[in-house]
Amino acid sequence: MKAWELRGFGRENLVRTDIPVPKPGHSEILIRVSAVSLNYRDRLIVEGIYNPDLVFPIIQVADTVGEVVEVGKDVTRFKIGDRVITQYATTWIDGDPKGDEPFHTLGNTISGGLAEYVSLSEEAAVQAPAYLTDEEASTLPVAALTAWFSL
Repeated sequence: MKAWELRGFGRENLVRTDIPVPKPGHSEILIRVSAVSLNYRDRLIVEGIYNPDLVFPIIQVADTVGEVVEVGKDVTRFKIGDRVITQYATTWIDGDPKGDEPFHTLGNTISGGLAEYVSLSEEAAVQAPAYLTDEEASTLPVAALTAWFSL
């Protein structure tokens, strides 16, 4: 699959590459990416400001929408053909964090959506609203988290 890998800090280290399509684990879904949106956080990651201890290579972008094309054997929340949006903090599902959940974020410590496919836990995705286009839906993850946090 085609992907954009960040191989070091600086825009010159953002490289288009071919890598294998990820295989979903037992509780994971494989999403064919149809749209992503960039935000300021993505720039800060490239510049080494957001996470100066970033492990390379990494596929950036948290804000992703796409279609489920494969499901792990234990997946219960989604089926093939569902249209989903990724969740920014993939292991922080509800309530106050109990550990390092805020650090497990797409495009930062977990490969994100700047690729043809992304595989992640079924808990780290939600159904995309039918009334939004893929481009519109892709803008929700970080913006929605910011709005929720401000409340």
